Amino acid sequence: MKNSELTIPAHIDGLPNICGSEDLIAEAMSREGPFHLGAGGVDFESIDSGFAITLHMHQPLIPAGSDNLRSARIIGNLEHMMADPETGDNHNATVFARCYERMGEFVPELVADGKQPRVMLDYSGCLLHGLCQMGRDDIIDTLRAATNDPATGRCIEWLGTAWGHPMAPSTPVQDYRLHVRAWQHFFAALFGFEALSRVRGFSPSEMALPNHPDVCYEFVRTLNECGYRWVLVQEHTVERIEDGAGVCDPHVPHRLVAKNSRGQTASITAIIKTQGSDTKLIGQMQPYYEALTLGRRELAGAKVPPVVTQIADGENGGVMMNEFPSKYLEVMAEASGTTCAPVNVTEYLEYLDSIGVTDEVFDAIQPIMQGRIWERFQDGAGTEAMAKLIKDLKKEDDRFSAEGGSWTNDRSWVRGYEHVLGPMQTASAMFAE
Repeated sequence: MKNSELTIPAHIDGLPNICGSEDLIAEAMSREGPFHLGAGGVDFESIDSGFAITLHMHQPLIPAGSDNLRSARIIGNLEHMMADPETGDNHNATVFARCYERMGEFVPELVADGKQPRVMLDYSGCLLHGLCQMGRDDIIDTLRAATNDPATGRCIEWLGTAWGHPMAPSTPVQDYRLHVRAWQHFFAALFGFEALSRVRGFSPSEMALPNHPDVCYEFVRTLNECGYRWVLVQEHTVERIEDGAGVCDPHVPHRLVAKNSRGQTASITAIIKTQGSDTKLIGQMQPYYEALTLGRRELAGAKVPPVVTQIADGENGGVMMNEFPSKYLEVMAEASGTTCAPVNVTEYLEYLDSIGVTDEVFDAIQPIMQGRIWERFQDGAGTEAMAKLIKDLKKEDDRFSAEGGSWTNDRSWVRGYEHVLGPMQTASAMFAE
């Protein structure tokens, strides 16, 4: 039986199926593309520019019915909101549920009208499990139908993410890998192995990119070993390797290079998310209007269209809940078939492959502040030497940190959490052993 025909259960004895099928997952992710470039797609040779949007969706799992964490039932936060609509913002629960389903309806409607819509979706594993647990199979069914229908599936690109909402800079690296693999298992159970094989981009929670060299190396290694081709990063969390300056052209792909204290190197294609976390940018489809001002530019000797890429929460805030649907439908109808086209990232990268522009020629970048480390660090000196240098750099400049950046770029995912991180690291090490 072909891998694409195999199925695994989404739940076993009431628990989400998040491990045990590693060989099947690896087989699906080892499939070679192209996955999205093909008949009925974007004519990249004739467009001047493109724009790509990602909708991030998440609801945590929470204890319910008891203060005893050992015995409390674990439910999705959306189920809790539905059960208690009079508290706080819980009245938004029904609108949130609609947000989780509607892209599975908008895309088929636009395709039926002869348009070429595009959207990238980032749903946490916790959210997907919570929807199943509360009996909202209708939402999953709508998304699955749009994902697996060839006519609409080419318009929807799912991005891999973590099971929950872990911050890569502060989550033990071995735990982060389990989060990534758990999401792949559960997605394959819900949508199938063929759908999983098309998931080639990765969206880290809060765009939090580790800039500690050893943590970043493990982060990139995890993505590589789990079969991902590219990762979404925030513009202000990376710097050029050559001079430590910011990226010159955020609208073309880059190559994120991660080197650790032992001198080992891993890399992955990086797609730059521009601007901040304001949901109004996508709610009002700002990426389209920015892309309208751009034209083809040279990349490794070829003239290619730039792509404006942004991400926002897909359900939070009045703009996303209320204004986004009509604006999305309007822009997709207006832009389809024009020289400023809606695109998804993997099909863009596959187009670049087809004209000989591959990952090796992309400008190399690294997490912000790493340049200050490498100018004083002896290659391969090891973890103790790295720890000492980072401590010295912090003493010399209290603005220096080796913890990571997020799409807000003004918060630390480590400072203030030391009382949690110490026990968490210890528990993680014991579990891994």
